[in-house]
Amino acid sequence: QAQLVESGGGLVQAGGSLRLSCAASGRTFSNYRMGWFRQAPGKEREFVAMIYWSGGTTYYSDSVKGRFTISRDNAKNTVYLQMNSLKPEDTAVYYCAAVQNGTPWSGGYWGQGTQVTVSS
Repeated sequence: QAQLVESGGGLVQAGGSLRLSCAASGRTFSNYRMGWFRQAPGKEREFVAMIYWSGGTTYYSDSVKGRFTISRDNAKNTVYLQMNSLKPEDTAVYYCAAVQNGTPWSGGYWGQGTQVTVSS
């Protein structure tokens, strides 16, 4: 059974940076895509960024494009989300997800989430 564990969340001032980590274990992820999602209070969970484990192609939501960078370390089985120029509206619980290529995110593995709070 795969397991995803997020870390790196915290409190930061607007304009600051944080790096989230997602340690993946329990299976081989070579034919998976890895994603970051977030959920703010009172709002639905939304897509932030994703990366194909094999090949490294990335995609971002328009709201974070140019500020956030997703990457992976194959040797450590870890996916990162570098977040720069943070804004108060980035405040949310951030979730890591992993799903086989070609299947919906709802059918994949999810972490427990890490809180990111950006103060103005």
